[in-house]
Amino acid sequence: MRADVSKIAVLGAGAWGTALANAAARPGREVVLWARDGQHVAELVRDRENKRRLPGVKFSEGVAPQAELSSIADADIVLCVVPAQALRNMAEHVKGLIRSDAPLVICAKGIERGTNLLLTDVVAQILPGQPTAILSGPSFADDVARGLPTAVTVAAKDETLARALASALGTPTLRLYHSTDVLGVEIGGATKNVLAIGCGIAAGRGLGASAGAALIARGFAELSRFAASRGARPETLMGLSGLGDLVLTCSSAQSRNFAYGFALGRGDALPEKLAEGAATAPVLLEMARTSGVDMPIARAVAEILSGRLTVDEAIGILLARPQKAEG
Repeated sequence: MRADVSKIAVLGAGAWGTALANAAARPGREVVLWARDGQHVAELVRDRENKRRLPGVKFSEGVAPQAELSSIADADIVLCVVPAQALRNMAEHVKGLIRSDAPLVICAKGIERGTNLLLTDVVAQILPGQPTAILSGPSFADDVARGLPTAVTVAAKDETLARALASALGTPTLRLYHSTDVLGVEIGGATKNVLAIGCGIAAGRGLGASAGAALIARGFAELSRFAASRGARPETLMGLSGLGDLVLTCSSAQSRNFAYGFALGRGDALPEKLAEGAATAPVLLEMARTSGVDMPIARAVAEILSGRLTVDEAIGILLARPQKAEG
């Protein structure tokens, strides 16, 4: 990675991609905000604002919306802000296009369906040798775009790269902590999305704040058990990309996963916006079974989503579990 970062590319012009593009823009730095939809790009150029995904937030100077992937070819850092299940396709499209020394920073949270691969492993398959990192933590796009204080984690196996990315992407209001525990950061981000759906279901069903707090606490125990079985570090799970992200996502309607669960709990029409946890839930459950890890909340969410259980049946099963020592 170059020491002097003059150009950053952001793949994906959703709310999070737009927020990160705004945060990455500094005086003298170019930020390419790429979107597949040419009409959307034309609107972004015209309005200098993402009215579809992040209305009311004007682009920082230096943010340049583009529809051509060739515009990212000379970027010093590439932020990949596409949904987890679209990452493989995106990596295929940029193969041979981005510089071999340009870090690809994954800004999605999930596990690939069909392969059970974590996202950095997906990129490693398509772009072997490409410097890769993962950015995760308790953050809402609107907060970051508006410059409200936020702290997240950027993780890479190479500590020098993780430090450099934290320095290049951090701002006075977006604080980046660096880590080499890529596994822990990935598992924390992917698992909390599933648990957030469960918390949303409970809230939508009107089960009360006490039930919500219990789900967060017991959900964190599940997350920790699963992550430990895969070799993640306990301190990572206690940090921003684990407990911090879990608490935020499980307690706010701004979270797409919580909102998705809330609609399920109320029996309302499901939101149009993507909920990554819905795609992750069955994969997480399969991996937990393979690892011999008990994840009753995640299992209940997966079975509700699949239609194997109703919300009330799943709640009854969880409440009927045998008494046990906490741990």
